[in-house]
Amino acid sequence: MNAAVKPAPERVASYYTATLNEETDYPSLQGQVSVDIAIIGGGFTGVATAVELAERGYKVALVETHKIGWGASGRNGGQVTGSLSGDEAMRKQMRRTLGAEVDDFIWHLRWRGHEIIKNRVARYGIQCDLKHGHLHAAMKPSHMDELKASYDEAVRRGMGDEVSLLDRAGVRKMLDSDLYLGAIHNTRNMHLHPLNLCIGEAKAAASLGALIFEHSEVKEIIHGDTPAVVTAQGRIDAKQVLLAGDVYHKLERKQLKGMIFPAMGGIVTTEPLGELASRINPNDLAVYDCRFVLDYYRLTPDGRLLFGGGANYSGRDSRDIAGELRPCIERTFPTLKGVKIDFQWSCAMGIVMNRIPQLGKLSQNVWYCQGYSGHGIATTHIMGEIMANAMHGDLTQFDTFAACKHIKVPLGDVFGNPMLAAGMWYYQLLEKLR
Repeated sequence: MNAAVKPAPERVASYYTATLNEETDYPSLQGQVSVDIAIIGGGFTGVATAVELAERGYKVALVETHKIGWGASGRNGGQVTGSLSGDEAMRKQMRRTLGAEVDDFIWHLRWRGHEIIKNRVARYGIQCDLKHGHLHAAMKPSHMDELKASYDEAVRRGMGDEVSLLDRAGVRKMLDSDLYLGAIHNTRNMHLHPLNLCIGEAKAAASLGALIFEHSEVKEIIHGDTPAVVTAQGRIDAKQVLLAGDVYHKLERKQLKGMIFPAMGGIVTTEPLGELASRINPNDLAVYDCRFVLDYYRLTPDGRLLFGGGANYSGRDSRDIAGELRPCIERTFPTLKGVKIDFQWSCAMGIVMNRIPQLGKLSQNVWYCQGYSGHGIATTHIMGEIMANAMHGDLTQFDTFAACKHIKVPLGDVFGNPMLAAGMWYYQLLEKLR
């Protein structure tokens, strides 16, 4: 990792932008371009799909309003886990189309993103600090019951050599914290530098012939037999278009308004901890707990604690992220009381009411993919593969997701975020009763 790379002023100041391997410098779209597939959005969904399609020989053009990885893809907690957002809702809805196969479908889907990311990092030599090791931690007895069920299923499905069920003493050996009753230690789960991964994947797509344009906000999608993407200074004519902007875009409001809403997540990174880093987390594990509104954290390669938690459902940034998260850090690791916070930032997560990723078509040749509800790194790569398969002609998994029904708030953003806030209050109440 090259900490000397100066981040572009367009990026949010964060630990990730301060530790870029290399900054992007793709041109803005000028004039007319013709390709097989145009992709809108330079986050993980768009970039991962671009790689998939370019590997299959398609001529691809990707346009991004800001810079590659500018949004949540380059600002998240960096954890790659088998936790699917909305898995129970998926199971209920997908049983209609998959029948008895639904449990196997969801289980294998749960881990597909890991394989895609590992293989891509190896194939293209992407330096993104990828490491294995994760704890899913319990804070109350009911959490332990849930972890025991998850552990039993993992063992039954052949993961016995990758998971361990720990009691309080077992967790204490791995973390300098008395906060947890137990945990699942999972060596298949991973953690990494998400911005370097996203930029590395974009570079891989470009090496395969994909055209990438930054600072190119899409003003309009033209539908029809030969759809097009129009920016202020250019146009991309394509055979197919994928809208992969998640919560940041305001395109196609007639069909998409009220389907996805922003929740602001906050993250901080401490000063380098020196020998304290190996003391509080000697096995360099990523961690999150079992609560509905959870804390998550991991160490960085230079020995900082990167810590995130909570969610602001107003759709507005917090004024003092460090002030909100410091008590959580000090409760988790009392030895870090008073530690200096070097970086603080937020990102907008695309929240779906039922937590099932939204895949669909806006017209015959225009597709969309969005909504990962805080579980984006692995899920975006899974969806990128599914969308590439669909545009290549294999609609099997796409149709399974597209058949899912979603709640659409009629008045969109005006009432969507208050509804999310009320829903989160409800889940927090349920948490107290668990």
